[in-house]
Amino acid sequence: MENSITFLGTGTSQGQPMIGCDCARCTSQDPRDKRLRASAFVQYGGLSILVDAGPDFRYQMLRARIRHIDAILLTHNHKDHTGGLDDVRAFNLVDHHPVSIFCEKYVEDTLKGEYPYAFAEVKYQGSPEFDVHIIDGEHPFTVHSNSLSDWLEWKRGYGYVHLPPREPVDRSVEIVPIQGWHLKQRALSVLGYRFGKIAYLTDISVIDDDQFEKLRDLDVVTLGCVKMGPHHSHPSLQQCLAFFERVGAKQSYITHISHLLPAHEEFDRILPANVHPAYDGLKLVCE
Repeated sequence: MENSITFLGTGTSQGQPMIGCDCARCTSQDPRDKRLRASAFVQYGGLSILVDAGPDFRYQMLRARIRHIDAILLTHNHKDHTGGLDDVRAFNLVDHHPVSIFCEKYVEDTLKGEYPYAFAEVKYQGSPEFDVHIIDGEHPFTVHSNSLSDWLEWKRGYGYVHLPPREPVDRSVEIVPIQGWHLKQRALSVLGYRFGKIAYLTDISVIDDDQFEKLRDLDVVTLGCVKMGPHHSHPSLQQCLAFFERVGAKQSYITHISHLLPAHEEFDRILPANVHPAYDGLKLVCE
């Protein structure tokens, strides 16, 4: 069974090009320099899993022609990673199931503030149907096929009626969370995720030594980087490369890229042979 990761977005919180900027990176004609906000689509063990759903979620789904997802894993609560969750309404309609969201408790608390109508006891008709599962950075967790969840039947004038599942398929995978921190003071938790031989990490500036045990024997690993030099909440390029060297994956990819880094072609040329800048639409297939 093919396992793969597709980069739906590889840009930082402002995307690339950035609004109002006419620098060489933002005006590049190379399509690999056109970056939506960071997100990835992982096909693993027969399930379709999305990591993060930022403001570009709708367009990313249309561009990649994704019609089905079993779950969304959220790395943290920043808007560039959660700002598109209202648009899961489309999946509720075409898939007839709530969308399972896996996140830490503080992230759920943020979602309740940003999407209160999705958590209301009496819902506005057509509100997104979430099924939130609380996880942490320590314990592996299981994602099931969404065919096991309630069947949503639309009733005009009422909204969704929850019915027993139809033709459930008992397919599941275990995912290993990687505990990281967005700020050096460890004030904001960010989770990375391991899917077999693939590990997706972004927005992590600090990672504790014990987490590297979870990152052994990888085919692909990713990490976010927004600039060459030091940054208060992201690793510098030097720190990013040191992380990749320590992990020792067969191939390493930089994501969450800003216009402060070189354009794709130049950036790829100056990086070590097994390290590459990811770009929107890149698909990597692993065992």
